[in-house]
Amino acid sequence: MKRRTFLPAAGLSVAAMSAQTTSQPGKLKQSVCRWCYSKVPIEELAAASAKMGIESIDLVDPKEWDVVKKHGLKLTVVPGPTTIPDGLNRKESHDAIEAKFKTMVDQAVAAQAVSIIVFSGNRKGMQDEEGAANTIIGLNRLKKYAEDKGILVVMELLNSKVNHKDYMCDKSQWGIEVVKAVNSPNVKLLYDIYHMQIMEGDVIRTIRDNHQWFGHYHTGGNPGRNEIDDTQELNYRAITKAIIETGFQGYMAHEFVPKREPLVSLREAVDLCRV
Repeated sequence: MKRRTFLPAAGLSVAAMSAQTTSQPGKLKQSVCRWCYSKVPIEELAAASAKMGIESIDLVDPKEWDVVKKHGLKLTVVPGPTTIPDGLNRKESHDAIEAKFKTMVDQAVAAQAVSIIVFSGNRKGMQDEEGAANTIIGLNRLKKYAEDKGILVVMELLNSKVNHKDYMCDKSQWGIEVVKAVNSPNVKLLYDIYHMQIMEGDVIRTIRDNHQWFGHYHTGGNPGRNEIDDTQELNYRAITKAIIETGFQGYMAHEFVPKREPLVSLREAVDLCRV
């Protein structure tokens, strides 16, 4: 997707400047995905996020980690050893993944990161049952190191209908069965609300019934993956309340691509989910 350009500070509107006013955090720890704001300098994004009450930033390149930490924010869901098309569902990749995982975890732990992301990989003709068995094997090879280092591993649920054709971990039940079998407090799913709305809907019921397997959440408006406002079909205030009611102690990151002034849209999303 094309990234939007952040307006220079000198040209900010009154509404944009209001995005930088200080707010207190709500009951749910909120985060923001770096890639959605790639045109915003990391100093500006981190400073504005801290003032909004955001507590962390997801998917930050290691060269920007120090800036995030300088502003008192946590690093959540740091990049991991797999890619969306090439992941844990291939046993022949497990040796390389494990070696890379240990190096990346060591770096993440040194930076006091909370979590690291992994992907199932694409099907490429493989049946889901075989892919699940292989992914369980792969995660079992990673879990002990994650447990020993105190970092959370999250495998992301993505849609294969619109954005990520052929991706295997595209249904919540498939992912749940995998992490159940791995049976580690340090291995959970990243439940992406936008992606699962596209694939299966029934978001609040799924969260209530399976919250123990979800270690992180992502937002996004549908259709379009833009602002989480009243132009789309998901009620994020109700979803946030449902997550809070499960006793969730982790983070929910905003992963929508803003169509308007980026930091204003982000501030509006934070306020919407501050319940």
